[in-house]
Amino acid sequence: MVKVVLWVDFHCEKMKSKSMKAVSKLPGVESVSADMKDKKLTVTGDVDPVSIVDKLKKVCNTEIISVGPAKEPEKKKKEEPKKDDDQAKKEEEKKKLELLEAQRLAELGRLCELCHFQLRSPYPCCCRSMVEEHPNACVIC
Repeated sequence: MVKVVLWVDFHCEKMKSKSMKAVSKLPGVESVSADMKDKKLTVTGDVDPVSIVDKLKKVCNTEIISVGPAKEPEKKKKEEPKKDDDQAKKEEEKKKLELLEAQRLAELGRLCELCHFQLRSPYPCCCRSMVEEHPNACVIC
């Protein structure tokens, strides 16, 4: 869908009706509207702007002002807030539980905070990032 806005040199109502009739006969045109005050003609549909101008040049002087996508009305979504809310709440609870578990293990010194490597030894881990050699590497001392 394309919306084409044209400047058309309307002198009278007869010229306006002729230009609207000429454009409406083109294939793919869905709607045509004219504004006599601003001398603008708006065409909406699947149509080539050049073919519109060619057709209107036979009737009166014409220039293209703008060509862009036609704004379609927004479709309303079917709302199912209960299912979405339930899933979102479950995911949030799951993330909170994972975070609490990670914090508990970190407090015990069994989880490296930099690489999230779970240690089996009772000693706290000590990690250093080797930026010079490997930017994404982690070394356990």
